[in-house]
Amino acid sequence: MNTLSIRHLYASIGEKPILEDLNLDIPQGEVHAIMGKNGSGKSTLAKVIAGHPDYTVTSGDVLLHGESILGMDPQVRARLGFFLAFQYPMEIPGVTIANFIRAALQARLPEGEELEATDYYAELYAKMDTLGIPRSFTARSVNVGFSGGEKKRCEILQMMMLKPRCALLDETDSGLDIDALKVVASGVNALRSSEIGMLVITHYQRLLDYIVPDRVHVMAAGKIVLSGEKDLALKLEAKGYDWVSA
Repeated sequence: MNTLSIRHLYASIGEKPILEDLNLDIPQGEVHAIMGKNGSGKSTLAKVIAGHPDYTVTSGDVLLHGESILGMDPQVRARLGFFLAFQYPMEIPGVTIANFIRAALQARLPEGEELEATDYYAELYAKMDTLGIPRSFTARSVNVGFSGGEKKRCEILQMMMLKPRCALLDETDSGLDIDALKVVASGVNALRSSEIGMLVITHYQRLLDYIVPDRVHVMAAGKIVLSGEKDLALKLEAKGYDWVSA
């Protein structure tokens, strides 16, 4: 079964078309990567799937485990198991990391059911240890004063705790040095399983050295123009994106 299916998707911002007849399937249990130049529509695709209000879907459909999610509020999409790691994570002053993740998990529980605090913190600390995050982070406001690497580790921590059915990572390597990249990639790889499909958006091959995809897709002018095995990323690195249209 496909975790994510995108069918003949057209989308625009204002009067400007950005996605045009985009088709993509992410089978359950696989990691796919999308690569492409700036302005090719990669981040727009992420925002459309997540339900960003600035973008209008004019035609087509997006299915999460066979269910259309277009028209759903972003919160509903999240509760169905969708997770988006942002290229530029937002700061949330006054909300600690521990309380933020706890509230997200609580929101998924049936009405009247409470998250058990002892189990929650035991799991949170275990995941933080995996990512090399010090325990003091639990008391810090989400992303406030964080370095680029700290922001990305925080997002991967959220993903590890929420255990989504579909995860989309929008240029999660942006602003990371090599050590931070390895830690973030190890967290992503720890989540790989037959229960989750992942889509990784990136400009560069280097991320795919650590998160090895099952398939690579090239995006240009708002659509998928080429797909292939993981070695396609190496060809792009060597030849550039103009090679695709040559």
